[in-house]
Amino acid sequence: MPFATIDGQPLHYLDQGQGPVVLLGSSYLWDHTMWAPQIEVLSRHYRVIALDLWGHGQSGRLPEGMTSLDDLARQALTLMDHLDIDCFHLVGLSVGGMWGARLALAAPERVQSLVLMDTYVGVEPEPTRLYYFSLFDKIEAIGSIPEPLLDIVVPIFFRPGIDPQSALYQQFRATLAALPTERLRDSIVPLGRIIFGRDDILPRLHALDAKGTVVMCGDQDKPRPPSEALEMAELIGCARVLIPEAGHISNLENPQFVNEALLEFLRR
Repeated sequence: MPFATIDGQPLHYLDQGQGPVVLLGSSYLWDHTMWAPQIEVLSRHYRVIALDLWGHGQSGRLPEGMTSLDDLARQALTLMDHLDIDCFHLVGLSVGGMWGARLALAAPERVQSLVLMDTYVGVEPEPTRLYYFSLFDKIEAIGSIPEPLLDIVVPIFFRPGIDPQSALYQQFRATLAALPTERLRDSIVPLGRIIFGRDDILPRLHALDAKGTVVMCGDQDKPRPPSEALEMAELIGCARVLIPEAGHISNLENPQFVNEALLEFLRR
């Protein structure tokens, strides 16, 4: 698996398949393997690039001086430069959509199409922001995500009806429980504060290419509800797709629907 040194740190990414390029941006607290069902299908027709966020998967720690999601957008574009990729399709879920929209606004000539999944580019609602920051404070102080916090954090990512004994649920829980103290304090927590302390780019969405953009959202997404997806789609003037029987990590809860929707959109 290849690495690129960006802002002094090793950024880990997957590069699979041949053809037009699709860049996948992952959710916070997940690495590129969250896209496994999509990579399997898309890489038959496309060259798929999927990167690990800083402090996630095999990427290095959060680079010094990072302050905003614009940094993540710039770093992803630097990766594309490193790979000599001029134009690409961009599919971003959660924070992947937050920096993905910024990248598309900063370099519209390079982003051929944009899929914003289970994401929101406005500011985090104040009660939620304060709540998440309180969780970050606890995790930072303890140096781990203990059982009581896992009981709070893990369900956020899934639809309410998911079986908590399912492999998907249990594997994610185990991954969070195993995060080392250094990684949590150096990367995960500070990146979380950047994500949930983000500025508002809703007023800029009208500048995106409406025909080349789609907003997708799990119909049972709790942290990024369908109402937010509708708000963004209306500001962009683009289509909105609700993913049935899915929460925040909609691509894993209903992979077949997402795969078909992505293939249909990309083929256009």
